[in-house]
Amino acid sequence: MSWLLGLLAIPLTIFILFVVPIWLWLHYRGKQSDGGQLNQQDMQRLAKLTDEAQRMRDRIQTLEAILDEEHPNWRQR
Repeated sequence: MSWLLGLLAIPLTIFILFVVPIWLWLHYRGKQSDGGQLNQQDMQRLAKLTDEAQRMRDRIQTLEAILDEEHPNWRQR
């Protein structure tokens, strides 16, 4: 069993020392090439999600106000 571990140690070491750093460098270099800017589609999606979050916040506040009126101690449960 130890011979198998020794057999795998050399390729694994080479992979970790050489392949992984190059792989990570190429991956993040590609991510930085766009400058981190959002494109038009991403901006529209972000605006839509922001609107939906605001509507959800408003609904939650309304529901909490209704619960406060009908069941004043609902938060302690």
